[in-house]
Amino acid sequence: MLLSVPPRAKSCALLVISACFLAGTAEAQDASPWASESHSAVRLIAGSRNAPVLLGGIAFKLQPGWKTYWRTPGDSGVPPRFDFSGSENVESVTVLWPAPRSFDDGSGGFSFGYKEQVVLPLRIAAKDPDKPVTLRSTVYYAVCDRTCVPIEAKLELPFNSTASTEDHALAAALETVPMPAKIGGTDPLTVREVKRDGKQQIVVDVAAPEGTTVELFAEGPTPDWALPTPALIGPAAKGTMRFGFELDGLPPNTRPEGAELKLTLVARGGPQQTAYEYNTRIGPPSK
Repeated sequence: MLLSVPPRAKSCALLVISACFLAGTAEAQDASPWASESHSAVRLIAGSRNAPVLLGGIAFKLQPGWKTYWRTPGDSGVPPRFDFSGSENVESVTVLWPAPRSFDDGSGGFSFGYKEQVVLPLRIAAKDPDKPVTLRSTVYYAVCDRTCVPIEAKLELPFNSTASTEDHALAAALETVPMPAKIGGTDPLTVREVKRDGKQQIVVDVAAPEGTTVELFAEGPTPDWALPTPALIGPAAKGTMRFGFELDGLPPNTRPEGAELKLTLVARGGPQQTAYEYNTRIGPPSK
């Protein structure tokens, strides 16, 4: 298997070693067996089967010090990839992504992802809601410490339970997925304004309660955009922080005007993490 590293990748020198784990044929249960290797393990979990759209999840657990990656890995790393084509009676699978954390990658940049454990919720549409559903997935992911190890795991799980033992875990995972929001809201935590300063810089003003630790992530319209990490560049007004990032890492011959950006705002420091997603389009350069 060939894993591609984003253009801004700096530090994860992937070992030319991969491990493949076969979880075996899953029995009537709410979680598949763990597909394990020395630094991590992954499995499928199933929610209750009581609606046309089923809720499931991909659960990862990681050894201390090791991390895996968000859909956009940052300056280094490899995003997970999933192949559900071998599933039975499945029309589509949508992967939902919990808010990531940023990590110093050791080379002056930052990578985005997860440590210890994470569940990626899945929304699964059945072709025929009245027939059995079996989810099969090949999961390609990487775990990194000082080096990175690519992994391929094969997982299988039927959805049979009308009251799953994994419903609580899936509900908790959904709570960590950023909620859609609109720019310019009046909530205490929000993106107040996004503008283009000159030709190359995007400026984002964020309102957040005092004492809140805020992280901002920026993604382009396609995975081949590799935007820099938004950096705090100062206060914009009382109670408002200003972040900025350059329009670097675009695919060759790409004009940014009109392209859609996705901004993920994550606040930590209260009783629980809060996260929102915003969509905006890049405007013309300011004069």
